[in-house]
Amino acid sequence: MGLLQDCQAAFGAADLYGALGVRREASPEEIRRAYHRASLRVHPDRAEPENKEEATRRFQILGKAYAVLSDAELRAVYDEQGTVDEEGEALRAERDWQEYWRLLFKKITIKDIQDFEKSYKDSEQELADIKSAYMDFEGDMDRIMESVLCVDYTDEPRVREIIEKAIDAGELPSYKAFVKESKQKKTARKRRAEKEAKEAEESRKELGLGDGEDDLKALIQSRNKDRKKAMDDFLAQMEAKYGSQAKKGGKKTAAKKGKK
Repeated sequence: MGLLQDCQAAFGAADLYGALGVRREASPEEIRRAYHRASLRVHPDRAEPENKEEATRRFQILGKAYAVLSDAELRAVYDEQGTVDEEGEALRAERDWQEYWRLLFKKITIKDIQDFEKSYKDSEQELADIKSAYMDFEGDMDRIMESVLCVDYTDEPRVREIIEKAIDAGELPSYKAFVKESKQKKTARKRRAEKEAKEAEESRKELGLGDGEDDLKALIQSRNKDRKKAMDDFLAQMEAKYGSQAKKGGKKTAAKKGKK
């Protein structure tokens, strides 16, 4: 089968954008982030032994989809013709897709995350990301809060204020999902976020993850089977949301849509 058929079989979307879970209009950085997020879910290193073969197959398909969409010329051909060059250099059969992934995404430390948060919050980039998320999800605060980097439930009043000011200024449309959101939905989101934050912190403490420079994956080597899912969930949450952005820590960047 070709790549598009593989995408349909593995992800239910005979479309490279759909396989990665990103809009066709997405920027290169959005596509990179979507690839990182999607690939973490099926990474062979996180699969149980009996599921490793299938995870590897799905991981390779995502790598190929990203290889096409991250190349400006290949993406242009795909957008115009809906086809990919199966024999081209980008999709060569002998390519090591795990090594390709490792070259794209560095290992993440807690300090990386903390440094990036300091530079990102209240920056022009965050403002642009919040506005873009609002448009993408048509005012759905559940999805906005899930997608914007570095925010938790304590940031919601600040995020809401940013959106409200943009609406008042005519920069954003007034979506009903946002302006008419029910109190029950707001309360449910807060309770869910508080529960998830508590569980993540308990997992971090139980597994001995500190605030130093050690790679977050270091303790995987010593974890026992009962702790595997807790560690995987914690790492996936951290990497999917901050992975491709952590290397920018300490720098202010221009407003650009860059979060999972």
